[in-house]
Amino acid sequence: MKLNIAIFTAFLLFTGSLIAQPLSPTETNIPVRDGQTLAADIYIPQPEISRPTILIQTPYNKLFYRYSLPLGFGTDIDNSPYNFVIVDWRGFYASASAANAEVNRGEDGYDIIDWIKDQTWSDGKIGTWGASALGKVQFQTAKEQHPNHICAVPLVASPQMLYQEYYPNGVYREEYIEQLDALGYGMSTLLEAHPYYDLTWQYTENITFYPESIDIPMLMICGWFDHDSEFKIQYFQDLLANSPSEIAEQHKLLIGPWAHGGFGQAQVGSEQQGELFFPEAEGYSDEYALAFFDYYLLNAYNGWLSNPTIKLFHMGDMEWRSSEAWPLPNTPETLYFQADGSLLNQIPELGDTCSSFLYYPQDPSPTIGGPTLRQDLLQGPYDQSIEVESRDDILIFDTPSLTESLSINGNIHVNLYVSSNRPDTDFAVRLCDVYPDGRSILLLDGIYRMRFRNGFEQTNESFMTAGEVYPIEIVLPSIAHSFLSNHKLRVDISSSNYPRFHRNINNGEALYSSGDTLTALNAVHHNADHSSSLLLPIKQSTSITNLKNKNIKIGNAFPNPASKQVFVPYQCPADMSVFIQITDISGRVVETKPLVKGHSLLELNLDTYTPGMYQIKFTFGSKLVQSIKFVKQ
Repeated sequence: MKLNIAIFTAFLLFTGSLIAQPLSPTETNIPVRDGQTLAADIYIPQPEISRPTILIQTPYNKLFYRYSLPLGFGTDIDNSPYNFVIVDWRGFYASASAANAEVNRGEDGYDIIDWIKDQTWSDGKIGTWGASALGKVQFQTAKEQHPNHICAVPLVASPQMLYQEYYPNGVYREEYIEQLDALGYGMSTLLEAHPYYDLTWQYTENITFYPESIDIPMLMICGWFDHDSEFKIQYFQDLLANSPSEIAEQHKLLIGPWAHGGFGQAQVGSEQQGELFFPEAEGYSDEYALAFFDYYLLNAYNGWLSNPTIKLFHMGDMEWRSSEAWPLPNTPETLYFQADGSLLNQIPELGDTCSSFLYYPQDPSPTIGGPTLRQDLLQGPYDQSIEVESRDDILIFDTPSLTESLSINGNIHVNLYVSSNRPDTDFAVRLCDVYPDGRSILLLDGIYRMRFRNGFEQTNESFMTAGEVYPIEIVLPSIAHSFLSNHKLRVDISSSNYPRFHRNINNGEALYSSGDTLTALNAVHHNADHSSSLLLPIKQSTSITNLKNKNIKIGNAFPNPASKQVFVPYQCPADMSVFIQITDISGRVVETKPLVKGHSLLELNLDTYTPGMYQIKFTFGSKLVQSIKFVKQ
């Protein structure tokens, strides 16, 4: 990857006059506290007067910006109200000689800002901007709290390093980590040494979580097709909850229909994302960021603070919406996987029905688009019908064609009851929007490694028994999307999504060790006792279901965990017969009973229950109203 960047840079420098006249910044070296210097390009509009400055710190070569400055300025620096200072990270490109294994990039950012504030062309106000790694370093810099660091715009970035980012549900994100290595971060050796959630991960997550130290306004920008959008949205919520109160109320979040970017046509703010087009969102990230900078750095009276806390693009309906919180208000509704491959709102009938498929590790289901990062892979929403759904190693479940729009706002929960003839295997899901022309466009994906079904610490590891049925829950990332009339919602289930995720070789041996590759016979169960389902956060009524149990109110189980008794408050109208079904972690039905009509309290005696997790399903007729979980100690 570094070689490719070097070749491309040389190509741009050689052919620059044929493409565009490159800018000629002032080159300098900025001193930092350990006596080293960092290479910087400085762009100063003419005439030279004191102005605010936008700082960009990059590990990807500052030379690229000579052909196009960000935020829409391109090569028109003279019409910019801002100076730009673009610095190569220490250890990278022109700052390679300053490499230091003990580097604190936040301290480097602080020292750069300290230098900028004293320059004659600087008015002392510095904002920061940048995507991905260029965004993460803004959090690190803000943590150091330089008084001249006024505001920040991190795109597709958050600072916390999480186990679930690199091992979602216990599965190694192979292509992502390979790309990080190619970019020069060299993380694979350390990551592969810690496949379980251990003390190293606990320490790492703790030291990279510092929202209380962010004391400047931030505009976080991310996309629904980004590779870890969920963690960025969560960190924004952490900022709201933990930043100093006078700053927390100024943080803003912009969520667009964008992939992570970095290569190809799918960039933050570009019209085309994969096979879809979003002209309503083109350029909006730059427009929004400039309004933010103008307010804080130029003292512009542009009404910035009147913007909502969250502005999001609702796909399908193709419009921007405002909110003070995420997710938007919704009504959870459940669809059940049926033996005929349909998704309906009725619980399947009694029986031992399941759908099975063979998973061949030597020929895994391929990654076609999605939240990828590796440059040789497609990125964004792509059709799965030809290269994924035409194979024989997949189960496909569809809703009927919709007669009206189905609007989703939040996280979709995929609750599966599964079995295998191998001690370990994976279950991978893809959620797609099926168009009337037959295209099955990927929106979200997720995966689960079965040995981790009881937790991600090594002591939680548990292998499967052939023929036994196990429940798992795959929570897909947040999304705001409308499945339009005449479309279908589709769930694809396989046991791989490669190379996005590591291939499970199914033998149950040590993780990521060599060994025999075994073919697995895997199954998804869909019957009354093992009712695999999809929990949707739906904004409005649709043709899928006519049942709205707004008069049934169910509280949380308490105490939880419990040893002797567990209680659940509820309200049930006198004219409705609601039943509860309690299942253990394997899906075995432990108890079934009716609720007492009227306002009451469900009381469960746990004397005969063995320790473990249980699920209480509240049903009206054959339709699930709600389910909650509790743990018996």
